[in-house]
Formats: sequence, C-alpha cells, structure tokens
Amino acid sequence: MSAPAVEPGGRLADRFRLEDRVSESGGATLWKAIDEVLARPVAVLTLSPEFERVAEVVTAARGASRLTDPRLTQVFDAAEEDGQAYVVSEWVTGETLTDMVSSGPMAPERAAALVAEAAEAVAHAHQAGLAHLCLTPDRLIWTAGNTVKLLGLAVDASLCAVESDDAAREDAQGLGRLLYTALTGHWPGDGDVGLPAAPLDDGKICTPRQVTAGVPGFLDAITCRALLQEPRRGLPPLATPADVAEALAEVPRPAPVPVSAIPPALGFRSEAPDALDHTMPPRQQESSHPPVQPRPPRSGGVAGRVMVTVVVLLIIAAVGIGAWTLGQNLGKRDTAASPSASASKPPPPKIVTVKPASATGFDPLGDDLAEHPETAHLAIDGKASTEWHTLSYQTADLGGLKEGVGLLLDMGKATAVSDVVVSLGDRPGATIQLKVGDSPDLKALKTAAKQENVSGTVTLTPAKATTGQYVLIWFTRLPAFDAKFRGTIYEVVVNSPGSA
Repeated sequence: MSAPAVEPGGRLADRFRLEDRVSESGGATLWKAIDEVLARPVAVLTLSPEFERVAEVVTAARGASRLTDPRLTQVFDAAEEDGQAYVVSEWVTGETLTDMVSSGPMAPERAAALVAEAAEAVAHAHQAGLAHLCLTPDRLIWTAGNTVKLLGLAVDASLCAVESDDAAREDAQGLGRLLYTALTGHWPGDGDVGLPAAPLDDGKICTPRQVTAGVPGFLDAITCRALLQEPRRGLPPLATPADVAEALAEVPRPAPVPVSAIPPALGFRSEAPDALDHTMPPRQQESSHPPVQPRPPRSGGVAGRVMVTVVVLLIIAAVGIGAWTLGQNLGKRDTAASPSASASKPPPPKIVTVKPASATGFDPLGDDLAEHPETAHLAIDGKASTEWHTLSYQTADLGGLKEGVGLLLDMGKATAVSDVVVSLGDRPGATIQLKVGDSPDLKALKTAAKQENVSGTVTLTPAKATTGQYVLIWFTRLPAFDAKFRGTIYEVVVNSPGSA
C-alpha cells in the first residue's frame, strides 16, 4: 500500500476513504473515514509498519468482529497487506461516561443501569474467549441513538500490550471502576482519565456512600465486591463480568440521562500509550418540530371592535349588579331564619401528610424474611424517580410460595390514617391491600382498604377511622415484569386528619 493511502483523501482496500485524522499516538492513528460502498461513516485505525504489535491488534480485531452483541463496537474489517495494517469499525456518536459525570455523579439507578448493560456485554465477550482489560470511562458510551456502546474490546489491550493472568477478575474490577465513577464522579483507577481521583481514607479508596450522599447500600456493596474484590453483606466478591451482570440484573433499567441536543461524535479509538483522542465536532441536527403557522388576521374594523367591547361591558355590569342584589337578599333571609347556623357547623378536618420514620421490605412468610430492605427507604424519600421493588417471581401469585409481600412503614407513633397514596409502576395487574396496626407482626395488621388490577397512582382510603403505628402496603398479586412478575413502589404518602 502506497504512502498516500494513509493521508487525508487516501483510500484503503479501494473502499474506505480517509477524511479526518482524529488522533495519533505511538504509530497508531485513528481516522474518521467514509465507506464508499455503503456510503456511511466508519472509524479506521491505521498502524505504521514500525508498530510492534501489528499482528496482535489485527488478530484481536478479527476476534472481536465475530461477536454479535449490539452493545459492543462492531468491527467491519481488519487486514495487513502491502505493508499497511488497518482496522475498520463502526463510527459511534454520543456521550462518554466521562462526559456524563463531568458536572456531577449520575442518579444511582441510571448509573447501575448503564454499567449493567456494559457488564452483560463484557460477559458475552468472555464466553467467546475475549476480554477488554482496559475499561475506562471514555470507553463506555451512551449513544445518540439512546443505546449503550462499549468501545475497544480486545483491541485496546492489544494496542497497549496489556495482559492478565485472570482476565475475568480484571474485567470485573474494571466494571466496578465504571460503576464507582458513575456513582461518584471520581475515578478509582490508575492514570489520568480527565476526572478527579477517588478520595482515600487511611490509604484505602473511600466507598461510594462515603463520597456521594444517597447511594443505596446495595449498590455500594456491589461496587465494593467488584472493585475491591471484597465480600460485603455476607456475599462473596464479584470475580467475573457475569457475576457483576447477575448482581445488577435486578436493578431497574431506566434510560440513562439523554445525550445533549448536539452530541460529540465518537469513533473507534485505541487506548494506546498516549491515549488517542477521538472527539470530533458534530454535524448540526435538523429540528424535528414543524414550522409555526402564522395566525390569520381577524376581520372587522376598529369601530366594530369598539362597539362589541361596549356591549360586553354593559352586559357584565348588569349581571354583576343583579347577582349582588340577589346575594344580599338571600343572606338576610338565611340570617333571619337561622342566626346560629354558621356557628354550629364544625369546620372540616385539616388533612396533613405524615412522613414515616422508616421503611423496610416486608416478607414475614418467606425463608429469609426480607424483601429488598436495602432499597425500602427510596419509597419514602420524596423522589418519584427512585423506587423499591419486590423480588421477581415466576407467577403473579408470587409463585404460590406465600400469600403476599410488601413495604412496611413505621410511622414512629400511633397515627390516624385518612388515606395512603401509592405510586406503582405503569403495568397493570397489581392487587394491593392497606394494612394498619400497632405491631409489625402480620397478624396484628388489619386490612383497611384493597384495590385490584391497578397501576400508576392509587389512593387507598379506609372505610372507617383507622389508627396505628405501622402501615403496610401488601402485594397479593404482582404485575408482569421482564417475563416474570414484580411489584414496584416509587413513592408512598400517608395522609392523616389533623396534626399527628
């Protein structure tokens, strides 16, 4: 291959036209190019003849090209011919994890959802015998098409000559680093990735909950089990990407924060020694909003509008005088007939919202007597974006294993309950009961209200006056969720007549 082929305007394989040099380091150059056959942008990595690991990079790229997981960068071609080696892959546009935490940590549920997708993709690669070994925040992308994309599988490690005797453990730790970064906005690994380093406590990395308020305990534990390879909450370290994916499998998958209206364009990038930069200016997107239609002019002259205005004002004045006169007469008649009527009518009770002292997942009929207690507080934190949910069951009737599970609120003292507003998921099929009592024992909690086949926001109103220290939202049937069945509560509000 002649030298001009690796200059702007040059062509590789009589197909890929090089357009813009994105970055260059250590004999590896990243280009934005055009596939002239399919008329689409692609990322092309060229390697100079002096590059020491040409064969390893081409072999790694060919291995990655056989993977079908859409969350992994697709490799289209990899070759070494006429003294020129190159790798062609898809051109990805979106925001890196670095971009997403540049102004602060992500919401915990979004952070977990993003890394859960990456963990599943890396686990799929390990099943095929490939590893990443270079997981950094700029390799994890939330694309302009609202999907997760992981860049550089196998190729990054070959470019940087990174090897590991335990690749599964190394990638599990890498996923732990990504989760830590998403939860805290700090990088707990080596090297400069454009983010502040994770703070230390007596020489040891602080846990996510020590760095950022509001990180759920179970996510803190998952992060430490992966990143630090330590047991937490009686559970062993997460030693493989599959372990990390399984630990995050129960986390809801809301879409991460959408990319900005004008996202940066990200191509395939090698993590070479000096870190090839692949950020390119984006192309302005066209607006999807229809043009505003001009309002047609109103007919009629100035004199006509003045006349109409005068008539309307006269009508309004006549109606107002008539209504005032009628009200005066009725008021005198009512006062004469019943002078003490207003004094004897009691004012309506004032309804106040009472915040529970605590919440817990309630599973008195299960083997472990617990139902995600670590996230129960999210249902009373006043945020509609956070949630508590039950375990997943095979059938709507909880797999026939027990009569119900629920969320138990401790009000701190005996509280009169006028109604309880529960924000459920958007899938119908839930049957819930409101139980109230003075003891957290299931037998002591009496059913005060019930609704069947519900979803969204539900108000449970007791048929008679109800008082108790404990309020239980009790699921007896669960709505469908990801081929199984699961109950979800985003928020619970307890209202009480009068001050409590």
